[in-house]
Amino acid sequence: MKKVSKLSLILASVGVFMIGLAGVLQYKAFQMEDAYTVAYEKVTMKDLNSGRVENINNKNTESSSEKSDDNEVVDANEVNSEKVEQITIDEELEDVKTYDEVSTVPVDPVVYDGLTMNQLADKLNRSLNSTISGKGYLIASYSLQLGIDPYMATAIILHETGCNGTCSSLVRECNNVGGQKGGPSCGGGAYKAYPTLDEGIMGYLDNLYRNYYAVGLTTVETIGPKYAASTTWASQVNNYIALIRSR
Repeated sequence: MKKVSKLSLILASVGVFMIGLAGVLQYKAFQMEDAYTVAYEKVTMKDLNSGRVENINNKNTESSSEKSDDNEVVDANEVNSEKVEQITIDEELEDVKTYDEVSTVPVDPVVYDGLTMNQLADKLNRSLNSTISGKGYLIASYSLQLGIDPYMATAIILHETGCNGTCSSLVRECNNVGGQKGGPSCGGGAYKAYPTLDEGIMGYLDNLYRNYYAVGLTTVETIGPKYAASTTWASQVNNYIALIRSR
């Protein structure tokens, strides 16, 4: 019986020793794990208000910086490359125009023969003198509105009225720029009178469109036989067209 009690005592002592040894080993293991593990702190709403979260972030930042210093090597060439790129970008930005430097003036569209409306009117005006001087814009704009060649329309006016120099009495007295016949009569004759010069120009262009362009007569050669009895009418009008283009 005594032997059994002695054996039990020895076994109990061995068990206590083993338990103690296991505790020591587990403690050592926890120390080693702490050395390689990032500790995460529990954050509460109270911590947000007190500023503790900022302290925690600062600790993490310091820890990251230490690791970067120990494990990362910064390439000097890479840093210089970034500086050069930044300088290049800054120089490019200096070339960019500000809003005040950008022109906001609308550009006039090209309407005929590579010219804007104002340019076309100026070109026609260089061949219009005497009574009809300065009427290039009206002739250009209304001709294009009707689909008529403004050079040809002006050339016919010059041929019929002589307004390349001094306009005929038919223009000066009755505002008839196209040698048109009809009523009301100009001084009791066969030629038509218009109240104003602008109405005379527009009436002439209306006639050119309605009685010629609308029925397919759109060139000087096809218009000539119907417009005038002269066999040289077409060639003379073409000469005026060439004159207008050259000015």
